[in-house]
Amino acid sequence: RSEMSSGSSLWSKDQFLCSICQDVFTDPVSTPCGHNFCKTCITRLWDANVPYKCPLCNEHFASRPQLRVNTLLKEVVDQFRGEAQQECLKVSKQIIKTSHMGRHDRLYEIQDKQEATEKRAEDFIRDLEQEISELKKRSSEVKQLSQDEDPLHLLQSFSSLKDAPPTKTWTEVRVHPPAYEGTVVRAVAQIEQKIREMMKELMKAEMKRFQQFAVDVTLDPDSAHPKLILSEDGKQVKYGDVRKNLPDNPERFSSCVNVLGQQSFSSGRFYFEVQVKGKTDWTLGVARESISRKGKITLSPQNGFWTVWLRNGNEYKALVGPPTRLHLHPAPQKVGVFVDYEEGLVSFYDVDAAALIYSFTGCSFKEKLYPYFSPSLNAGGKNSAPLIICPVNQAD
Repeated sequence: RSEMSSGSSLWSKDQFLCSICQDVFTDPVSTPCGHNFCKTCITRLWDANVPYKCPLCNEHFASRPQLRVNTLLKEVVDQFRGEAQQECLKVSKQIIKTSHMGRHDRLYEIQDKQEATEKRAEDFIRDLEQEISELKKRSSEVKQLSQDEDPLHLLQSFSSLKDAPPTKTWTEVRVHPPAYEGTVVRAVAQIEQKIREMMKELMKAEMKRFQQFAVDVTLDPDSAHPKLILSEDGKQVKYGDVRKNLPDNPERFSSCVNVLGQQSFSSGRFYFEVQVKGKTDWTLGVARESISRKGKITLSPQNGFWTVWLRNGNEYKALVGPPTRLHLHPAPQKVGVFVDYEEGLVSFYDVDAAALIYSFTGCSFKEKLYPYFSPSLNAGGKNSAPLIICPVNQAD
């Protein structure tokens, strides 16, 4: 077991991914041609497709192969999955440890403030008791003099009395309890900051995982509104003032300045990134194949659009029915879009900040999905920058 542990560390995660579901193997089985898949994935595929062939190398099999779980690969995958869970556990423990350390530091600070306040109060009490003692002593001396019947002796004795000691104006003395509120607020703020930093690191790791599912997206000229200008490589789109004379084919948007990607997806996961730098208005997301492409269009999941937009330079919204306002600071320069078809998930990310913008969850996808883009109108030249589909940087 120890030899396997040391050897498995040399394996990359890609070697544990099923090419059908793009996730880590679950009960991996081997085909006669030597390729591995999740037992459920290959079973579903062969249940729906005849003749039987390997999804990777397309080798055909005369009869349906009998599949058995590859026990050695399963053991390695389970070990890999366990190591990944241990890493997550370590991060969770670190967050808890950081919270506890911050709390202990604040408790010590509160204790120091409490002790200082108590000492100040004790000093005031000691001074007050000494002053009371002096006053009582002088009162006794004056009382004794008042009983002296010899006027000359009384005058001499009175002139020899010392002046009364100066007294504090005790009504002005206050012992203020320590301001615990400020201490607690600072403690919570520091802990929150540390957790935010850790969560950002976790999000960076999560985005690296999403970027493994990067796809090569190009714009579909047959779907583009006639006023849109597409680059020759199909990676950039911007609004043009001149309406081109193009055929009004069924795929083309006729009123709204939209364009779809050429690639469609009906299973698995996919991810792409779009540069929005310099723009004041844009819309990004995915759309199902049967969307309306003519006349006025209302963007919402009910109408087959899962999108986020920017308007007027700083108004971000997720178009979920009524639109939901998003507060993004600073403004994202590059937006990542991740889709998990089976999970019903569409997530948007600020790539540079490694931060989640918004997620549509619980979606039910039953049609092909296409990447969706709108550079919006030029707004007098303020929004003339193009949307640019960027290559995904998967470097560490």
